[in-house]
Order: sequence, then structure tokens, then C-alpha cells
Amino acid sequence: MMSEQCKLSRRTFVKGAAAAGALASLGLTAGYELSGLQQAKAQNNVNAQTFRNACPRNCYDTCAILTTVEDGVITKVTGNPDNTYTRGKLCVKGNSYTRMVYAPDRIKYPMRQKGRGSGNWERISWDEAFTEIAQNILKIKETYGSTLPICLNKYSGNFDIMHYGIEGTMASIGYTTRAIGTPCWPAGIDAQTFDFGTIYNNDPEDILNSKYLILWGVNPAWCAVHSMYIIEEAKKNGCKIIAIDPILTATASRADMFIQIKPSTDGALALGMAKYIYDNNLYDADWLIRNAKGYEEFFGYVNNNITLEWAAEKTGIPVAVIEQLAREYATADPANIWIGYGMQRHTNGGANVRAIDALAAITGNVGKKGGGAQYAQLETWGFNYHAMVKPQPEGTTGDGDRGINMNNFGADVLAAQDPPIKMMWIAARNPVAQDPEVSVVLKAFEAMDFVVTADLFMNDTVKMSDIVLPVTTPFESPGVNVSYWHYWLNLNEQAIKPIGECKNDVEIAMGLSAKMNELSPGSCTYPTSGDLDEWVEKEFNDGILKQFGLKDFDELKQKGTVKAKSGLIAWERGNFRTPSRKYELYSEEAEKFGNHPLPVYVEEMQAPSGYPFRCISPHWKLNIHSQFQNIDWMEAINDQPFVEIHPNVAKRLGIQTGDAVKVYNDLGYVQLAAKITGTISEDTLVVYEAWYKNKNFNINYTVKAIPADMGAKATGMPGIAFHDNFVNITKV
Repeated sequence: MMSEQCKLSRRTFVKGAAAAGALASLGLTAGYELSGLQQAKAQNNVNAQTFRNACPRNCYDTCAILTTVEDGVITKVTGNPDNTYTRGKLCVKGNSYTRMVYAPDRIKYPMRQKGRGSGNWERISWDEAFTEIAQNILKIKETYGSTLPICLNKYSGNFDIMHYGIEGTMASIGYTTRAIGTPCWPAGIDAQTFDFGTIYNNDPEDILNSKYLILWGVNPAWCAVHSMYIIEEAKKNGCKIIAIDPILTATASRADMFIQIKPSTDGALALGMAKYIYDNNLYDADWLIRNAKGYEEFFGYVNNNITLEWAAEKTGIPVAVIEQLAREYATADPANIWIGYGMQRHTNGGANVRAIDALAAITGNVGKKGGGAQYAQLETWGFNYHAMVKPQPEGTTGDGDRGINMNNFGADVLAAQDPPIKMMWIAARNPVAQDPEVSVVLKAFEAMDFVVTADLFMNDTVKMSDIVLPVTTPFESPGVNVSYWHYWLNLNEQAIKPIGECKNDVEIAMGLSAKMNELSPGSCTYPTSGDLDEWVEKEFNDGILKQFGLKDFDELKQKGTVKAKSGLIAWERGNFRTPSRKYELYSEEAEKFGNHPLPVYVEEMQAPSGYPFRCISPHWKLNIHSQFQNIDWMEAINDQPFVEIHPNVAKRLGIQTGDAVKVYNDLGYVQLAAKITGTISEDTLVVYEAWYKNKNFNINYTVKAIPADMGAKATGMPGIAFHDNFVNITKV
């Protein structure tokens, strides 16, 4: 007989969990007493242990996790309270990890597909998989005289340092072709590199010291939930919160002031604010004289070219609001800006970030507690990369690896010659679901002789592979993680044995190396054995141990999570990493890369004839790119992709919520459900990017590989203008 508690449906439970997660992000708890539920008590005969883990996904928060294991099975995950950023809480995605680990549809064994894309899979042994992969690599090397026809496409699905073992795999067989660049944040990285010398944000916990905070195109309520607690605490301390966004997001709904801006015109607003600050003598002349290069040229540009009326027309924001915003920002001390990644996914995205950076510089809000222009940081990533850096085999010829553009992957693979690309290895990515111009990407996969993918689930990319290798979750192998946002380092302990025959990337590299050297001695330099915990320890050096106040690796094993001891306020001592060693409002380096040396306004992309709507495809709250949305708990909350439409547009087109609609342009189309909402403007549609299991949905069928204006300097390739996607819509 089913108990009353068991009658709770999975959907009800998950919605409750989501609500609890939202409360947790605000520092609140539902409490067992309030919910009427009784906390479960562990049975005395259960062997329970707690492990320290880390979420390695492409997320600001990189959470420290405590994992409860009972008789070898994970029964609970929660945030580690020793970490003052995670604060003992996880987001709704993190709370679903138990469902990911034990998902019945997880890939647990190596498999071979008979006919790429056929779905006719057969289980094979690791020895068979390594043998087939090794034979293909050696055949390519013999045919072309090098391993350049082998292309690696790996990025952000798992940021654990040990997972750089796949790059080590490629290095250890010779020079290969690499998909380089990043689809996420490159234009903004270049912008801050031109201005400051690199990306470097204040410790996000320093937001508590801010008196004025502009959340500019960022939605932490969905994408960095632990920062919402800090923002709410700052608000209690008297900090005024401003949200600037084309969408009335969950974050914007909690701000003191929401400013809805036309997409891609952020630079016009920043320059309009700069004009007001200059005209009213609200800039910090002393800071500029001591720290900045090119401020006179910048003020000359602003004075001669910018008016508030122009900024208002561009952005759709009234002059009075721009004046208020500029006055409040310039007179608050300290004032802080958090710049999101979505706003730089435009053809003028880098220029817009430079214009916003300039606001922090001209008001002297750089290098101080509570101030700054926050974007990201890589200050805590000083590992040895022992798993990644390996020598090429003796006798390797050539000039090095060959790079192709990750943001135009399909076309670049097909265009590669001398030698052509014949084999792909995909890891920690799902390019068929994530890349623009999906049809071209599929043609690239079809053109290959051999495709290997390492993944957790049977996603769209795995379906286009010949061999799939099952990989471990964070709970099944050791590692270490840091964030590109906060300043914590989290040890990841192996909590359970690997499910099925799953392996991590280092184990895969060692197994493949052994097989290659068996078939062709000397063909691979990667080690063929080793204890994984020892591999983790080898990632540490004196510099990173000192940065985190550790005397040795054993101390980290005792503490599990530690915070950096220094460098928490970006540019506190100046020492900008630009060529002039100053903040560069005028950047010759920017000019070298084809940009204007000043942070001038670059015109936003206009809608072409026939496609009047700008289709924005931001992150969905229940996923990180193509991860998590396929987990059953997430499906229980929502399993239906949709497009958001303004009520006036819907009325004009006769569309109601739930109607099937077609979103299309000259590249492709998607069919999905309509959702009518006043949170967006009339000239915009919003479709949240995600991979839905067993659903024929991919918004990137309509996205062209249009480059952003920056990204090539720091990441090797320009970014991509995901949000300059113009479409039309019709009721089906």
C-alpha cells in the first residue's frame, strides 16, 4: 500500500524542490516544520559517508557540494556550508545530480554505431573501442604523413582540470587540428583585454560593499543563483540595484529600477551616460590623470559626437532616465557594474563592453572595494595542466597544431585542405545542438571517415558518431575545480565507483595510449598508468598553493574548499596589463585587431527585409546549454520549448499561448509553442536555447555564423553574434 508521502507526484516534488532552490538563493529556508514534513532519519545499519565534490559545469557558481553516500549509493547532495559563496545551497540543477548519475538512459558502456545516424548501436568492450580508434589514428597518420586530419572539438561541458586530459591525448599523438575560440564570451574578453589588459573581476562577495549596482545584461536569478543572495544583502545595506536588459528577467523583477533597452544598443546608453558625466563635471580627473591613457581623446569623441537625444533614440530610453542613471552612478561611491555575456553576442558586442568599461574608468570606480566593471576572471587558474601538456611523439613533423573556428565549425571543417579533416573527436561539447548553421555542421559530420564522441547521454552529436565513449560524472572520479567568477577552489573527491564502465578523460587517454603503443610502439606519449588522485596532486604548484594559503595538497584534502587569500579586488594596485600599463581608453592594440582605438559606438545590426524580429536565445533556467534539461526532474517541471511573443504582436498575428508557431528565416526554421508575455518588446522574440531529449527542437537552425566584432586577440577567433538573429513568425 502506497504511503501518503509516496502519493506526492514527481512533478509536485520537483516544483517544491525548485521553489526551495529559489528560496535558498535568497538565503531563506522552507523548514521541515513549515512544510509539515518530517526529516528522514538514517537507519543505524546504513554505511553513510560524506564526500566533497564540485560542480564542473559552465556556470558562474562552480558550487562546492557535500555528497552523502549510503552503502555505495548517492542519496543526497547539498551545498558545502564551508564555502561562503555556495553557503550550503545548490540550485535546482545541482540538486538534480542524483538523477543524472543514475539516469536509466545514461551511456554506461562503449558503443559502436552501425551506420552513422542510423541509431543501430551495439555494445563493445573498451579494448575494441581503443583498438578501432587507434587503428583509425594510425591509418590517418600513415596516409597523410601527420595527424592533422584529426580534429578535436572540446570546450565547456566539464571544466574540471583533469578533463584537460583530452587535449593531452591529442598532443601525445602529434599535431592535430583544434576547434579554437569560444562561443560564450570572447568579444567581452577582448574588450576588457584592450581596456585593462585582461579579464579580472572583484570577488563577487565584495558586492556587499557597493552602494550602487548596475546589472547590465545579466540574469543571476537563473544563471548565478548564489550571487542573488549577495545582491539582496547589498540591497538591505542600502545599495540601489539597477537592471538593464531587453527582457524583464527574474533578476530585473527584483531590482529597484528596470531599464528595458533595445538589444545591441548598450554602447549608446553607456556613451550617453558618459556625455552627461562629462558635461556635468562628474568624472574623476585625478584617477584618470594617474591611471588612464587616452581620456582626453575619449572625452573629445563624446563631446563632439554624442548627445543624450541620440542615445535616447538609439536605446529607446528617455533622456530623463539616462540623466538620472548617469547622475546616480557617477555620484555613488562606490558604484559597481556587472556586465553579462549575452550583451556581447552581437556584431558590436565588444565595442559595447568597452563603452561600459569606460564608465567605471572615468568615474574612478576601478581598483576599489564595491566598485569595478565585473565580467570574469582567470586569476585562480594557475594549475600545472599536467593532464593536458604532453610532448609529441618522436619524429613528429610540422609547425604545430592547426586551428579552425569553433564558431563556424561546420564550414571550417568542410573547407580544411592540405590535409583535409577526416576524423573528429568530440568531448564536453554538443556542437550539433549548440553551433550555428546546424545543417552545415551535420554535413561536416557526414563527411568524416570516423567520429568519436565522449559523453554522458545520447545527444544529437553522439547520434552522428561512430564510437561513443561513456564518461564519468563528477562523483565518480577525482578532480579539482575553480570558477571564472568567484575565488574559491573546490576539491572533487571520488564518492562512488564509476557507473557501468564509465571512465574520465585521463583514463581514456591512458587506455588509448597503451593500445596505440601496442599497435605501433612510440606512437603516443601519454602515460599508460597512474593513480588518479596522484594525477590531481600533480596539477598543483607553489604559486597556486600560496594563492589559496595552502602549505601542501594534503591541506586541501583536509579542507575540501578554500578561498584565495589575495587579489580579491581587481586592479587594486593598478598594474594594468595593457602595453602602457595604464587603463587604455585609447588602445592601439584594439586598432591592430581592426577595431577603433576608442570605445566609440558601432552601429547595431538592422533587421533585413522580411525578417522583422530579433530572436534572442539566452540561457534557460533549467539547463546549462545542452546539459540538465534532459534529466527527468527538469522534464517534470517543463518539457516543452517555446517562443516568447509580445501581446501586441500575438494579437496582430492571431496567436495565442500554446499555439504552434513557426519561427523562420532564409536559413531554416523551428516549430514550437507560443507563449505570450509582456516581458519583451514588440520587435523581439525570445527562444531559450536547450537540448530537449527526443524533441526535434534546435533554435540554431535559424542562427547564422555571423562573427562578433572582437574575440580574436584573446581567444584566437572572433565571437559569434548569436543574438543578431533576425526571423519572422507565423501560426502553423
